[in-house]
Amino acid sequence: MNWTTEQILKLSPDAASAKAARGLLNPKKWSGLGTNERAVWGLCQGSGSKPYQAQIDLSEPAFKCSCPSRKFPCKHGLALFLLLAEQLKEFNQSSPPEWVAKWIESRSGRAAKKEAKELEASKAPADPEAQAKTAAKRLERVKNGVADSQRWLEDFVRTGVAQASSKDPAFWENAAARLVDAQAPGLARLVRELSILPSLGAGWQERMIEHAARLHLLLEGFQRIESLPEDVQSDMRALIGWTEDQDELKRQPGISDEWTVLGQRTELEDRLQVQRCWLKGRQSMRAALLLTFAYGNQAPFSGLMSGTCFEGELVFFPGRLGLRALLKTRSENTRVARELSGGSLTEEIIGWSEFVARHPWLQRYPMSLSGVIPMDHDGAWRLIGSERHQVTLHPHFQSSWNLAALGGGHPIDVFGEWDGDYLMPLSAVAEGRFVEFES
Repeated sequence: MNWTTEQILKLSPDAASAKAARGLLNPKKWSGLGTNERAVWGLCQGSGSKPYQAQIDLSEPAFKCSCPSRKFPCKHGLALFLLLAEQLKEFNQSSPPEWVAKWIESRSGRAAKKEAKELEASKAPADPEAQAKTAAKRLERVKNGVADSQRWLEDFVRTGVAQASSKDPAFWENAAARLVDAQAPGLARLVRELSILPSLGAGWQERMIEHAARLHLLLEGFQRIESLPEDVQSDMRALIGWTEDQDELKRQPGISDEWTVLGQRTELEDRLQVQRCWLKGRQSMRAALLLTFAYGNQAPFSGLMSGTCFEGELVFFPGRLGLRALLKTRSENTRVARELSGGSLTEEIIGWSEFVARHPWLQRYPMSLSGVIPMDHDGAWRLIGSERHQVTLHPHFQSSWNLAALGGGHPIDVFGEWDGDYLMPLSAVAEGRFVEFES
């Protein structure tokens, strides 16, 4: 994979690490730089007598460094990766030294043991009675959490949503924390998202009522979930926080296609970093969402790069929505994407409406727009379609002028996440050039 500077910097745990890595890009600060198909390594002279041993397993990528930093990757690992992308001529194509070879070997050994352990676990007979007890206990806790959340929501609406902007952060966090304790992390996330709405400017009261209504619908629906269609039950369980057995899911047949990586966005949810990676099939025209998670200072990485195409097979999670998927197989060959395969603004709004009809809790719709023009209207940026229809860009989008400059007043293709009110652009294509925006 041909890594770019922008893609590597997205792996940084924070802005300070990225800045520090930039300060280490002088090859004179490094020695023993080398690489092969699997790894890259180098020695970086620090304040001590011995240089730090930095190494990267390119298959993931994974990082290791002998420095004392607790950040992952550290500034040395980032700098080594940036050097590889920007100054490849400084690296020798050779066999790795012993300290790198041992690390790679140990990683391969752990991966093999993990695979064998998972295979053994899949063959082991399950204990139905124990599983039933665990499931019943989880269900009881969730039901109690749902009932508590329903009372909280009714009290909140009864006192008036207009007061939401003056609520103390603890008001929202305490309600969310109780849902986490009730093993309903999905509901906790929905409660936290309510607290963000007052910061979105004019009209937030109406959006607050809409979001509260959808949360109420979910809470009410869960209390009679057994009477609902199976695909709706799957969607509701996923929203509340139940997880699927991904190993079992990967054993099911999927959809093979050439997939375009349209864009990625990373957000922090309760100390958990979540990366959303959006794909679209060239033949199937199927949209897909891959989720990657990381804790602490580690940046999540899907293994895919925005603006590329690859052949692979995706398996989709059960449910009526049909967006979230797992990557089952993929080819190593990738090519650069020159288009987004978008539709007109009218077509995309119709597509969004059909999704909402199937899944009223839809929060983000992957909108690929073809031939739109960015325009500033009294400080609110919009994308204007050929039919003169328009969508408003998200108030938190920081690259509106960059988007406008990309088109220079001419129509361009834009991909982003549409929430029913605003579009958050993630990427754009103009004259065959793919541009990704900061998440």
